[in-house]
Amino acid sequence: MTLPNRPVHAALSLLLLGNALALAPHAARAEVELGVYSGRHYNSDQELYKAFTARTGIRIKLLEGKDDALIERLRQEGANSPADVLVLVDAARLDKAARMGLFQPVRSAALQRDVPAPLRDGQGRWFALTRRVRAVIVNPKQVNPASIRTYADLARPALKGKLCLRDSRSVYNQSLVADQLILRGQAATRSWIQGMVANRNPRQPFFTSDIPLARAVAKGDCAAGLVNTYYVARMLSGENGAADQTLANQLRVVFPTPAHVNVTGAGVTRASKKAAAATKLIEFLASASGGKGYAAANNEYPLKGMGNHPILKRWGSFQDDGVSAEAMGARNREAVTMMRTNGWP
Repeated sequence: MTLPNRPVHAALSLLLLGNALALAPHAARAEVELGVYSGRHYNSDQELYKAFTARTGIRIKLLEGKDDALIERLRQEGANSPADVLVLVDAARLDKAARMGLFQPVRSAALQRDVPAPLRDGQGRWFALTRRVRAVIVNPKQVNPASIRTYADLARPALKGKLCLRDSRSVYNQSLVADQLILRGQAATRSWIQGMVANRNPRQPFFTSDIPLARAVAKGDCAAGLVNTYYVARMLSGENGAADQTLANQLRVVFPTPAHVNVTGAGVTRASKKAAAATKLIEFLASASGGKGYAAANNEYPLKGMGNHPILKRWGSFQDDGVSAEAMGARNREAVTMMRTNGWP
């Protein structure tokens, strides 16, 4: 599904395109075309690709889809795939594609500079482009936001029957559990999962997406839940309509200390015969200028700092727990098993 253009995105698009044209006013006719398979689906992304073409003369042929479907398509296409760059929206999916041999390693001084080490693959197969935080949302009429300081607090008996959870098929929850396994070990993570499942409101389902869960918390069906912050930002912006905007204003976003940070990332495909051009695209998207627009397109955080997004700035800063995206991806299978054997379906 492609989201409608918003005024902030239109202004950003004009700025990016104007800057790119200023840098290359006499760009030669494009002779290179890159195939990009992307799990993202935002109009602003397409404007960034246009800015990249204006700067470099390299055209982009974009195919958008679900991450797992794109991974499978790339696997089936093998060496004949037209994809040069694969963009995925979670550390576990990036790790999966890397383990399947779908990326080729690249060396880039720009990516080493612009992408912090915890946000890139140690073998240079993929690099983060944006950061996203899995935060706690609270209905302040039901529970004091100050009473939740860590993810562990969601398992406290005080929240018995008051928690909403998304199901274990959510890769975002899987990555959070992998993160906690790395930080706290198996015994503490197992106890935490069991406590949260015990605290779930039995009258509510295990949700299949974040926005219905956020609505349930806002309506008071639950006191708290876990969501990626960009879903709440999307609701607050009015992008989802006035009803969701009103509901989102009933919520408080709590950043646990420390907070679990996940990524959107990209790599050059194993099949690509245009690795140099594909690397240029990833460098552009990870750069301070390109990355700012890439993060803003989905109300996410840039690779460094908190950015200038007005809604995100309203929530304040967070403390990253420092777990590398590569390490989280490597623990995904263990996380899924632990969730399903401890009552988190």
